[in-house]
Amino acid sequence: MNSTAKRIAVIGGGVAGLLASLTAAHEGAKVLLFEKMPKVGLKMGITGKGRCNLTNSAPIMDFIAKTPGNGKFLYSAYEKFDNEDLLSLLHSWGLATKVERGGRVFPQSDDAQEVRHLFMDRLKKEKVELHLEEPVRHITAADGRAAGVVTDKGRYNVDAVILTTGGASYPRTGSTGDGYAMARELGHKVTTIRPALIPLVCSEVYCKDLQGLSLKNVTLSVDAGGRRKAEEFGEMSFTPFGISGPIVLSLSDKVSLWISQGRGVKGTIDLKPALTREVLDRRVLRDLEKYHLKQMAGALTDLMPHRMIDTILELAGIPGDLPVSELKKGQRLALVEAMKNMPLTIVGTRPISEAIVTAGGVSVKEVNPSTMESKIIRHLYLAGEVLDIHAYTGGYNLQAAFSTGHLAALSAVKELESE
Repeated sequence: MNSTAKRIAVIGGGVAGLLASLTAAHEGAKVLLFEKMPKVGLKMGITGKGRCNLTNSAPIMDFIAKTPGNGKFLYSAYEKFDNEDLLSLLHSWGLATKVERGGRVFPQSDDAQEVRHLFMDRLKKEKVELHLEEPVRHITAADGRAAGVVTDKGRYNVDAVILTTGGASYPRTGSTGDGYAMARELGHKVTTIRPALIPLVCSEVYCKDLQGLSLKNVTLSVDAGGRRKAEEFGEMSFTPFGISGPIVLSLSDKVSLWISQGRGVKGTIDLKPALTREVLDRRVLRDLEKYHLKQMAGALTDLMPHRMIDTILELAGIPGDLPVSELKKGQRLALVEAMKNMPLTIVGTRPISEAIVTAGGVSVKEVNPSTMESKIIRHLYLAGEVLDIHAYTGGYNLQAAFSTGHLAALSAVKELESE
């Protein structure tokens, strides 16, 4: 490393910070990476249920559409470094990948730790100076520009700072919102923090009764005050506190926002979205004829999971021991309605500490999208989840972190070289 190399401090060894460090070092900077945990990439090690959903194979414009939290801010970052660029880089490092349902890209090994160790090896190769278990307390500034970082071990003078401390979710991986305080200290606005991609809490007792049961090919609809509505089709599951699963997480961003606005949120599950009420009624009639000698609790096994039968019958007001032959038309129609319109009262989300992604963060209005440089403090760059950016599940959040981290590092080196 030549002695005149510019010094860049990267704060936070997550997805954005790791790629920012490697990019800046590769471009010739002397990089100091500060991570308060004993290891880097801890959150990377648990993403995708421990398999690491690296990115998505979708066209890059789809990434913008799948990013409800300020997706348009990412145009420049994706132009510089998109999903294909990321995979080319990882492949050149020796990582084999595969594409699964919904375009999700995973390591061939299904092991997130392989990805984490790969990044650790690259840090050594690029001679990044790693400061583990050394949390940064403050970013110092002089003459309107970032000048250094302060930790419990001392002060480090640098030429630029890249802030990549993540959000406020999964605090055990180190994401505890430290970066928000550092940004505020320098004059940045931090928008309201709330959970996105989070399981939902419901007041219905039957959620607890059905805990562990997964439903496939159902439609979940949510409604705030009859005016704001959204729905998703796919897979969900019941939990002791409410509901979770892919379609729940997809809708949770909107629900979290509505709840933060003080709106009451109702939900409904359509167990048979492919069938109209009329067609479902005919299907019920066929099953009742088939099981005409049974009681109602034993006559619905072909229509739904066994564990759901008692709950649906209760919602329809039908005793489980009622003989099928005694079921009245009104009761049958109530049964159809219960299957098409299973009610949920959504009273909140799980704590932000359990969120896959944090919504809110440093306002993107105060960051240059073409460089990731702060508009308030020169030579301060921000990337990843510390920014007010969030996307749906499917690899979109990791790609946003990789792309913004890469752009921040390139911009920092280029800016310093030009001075």
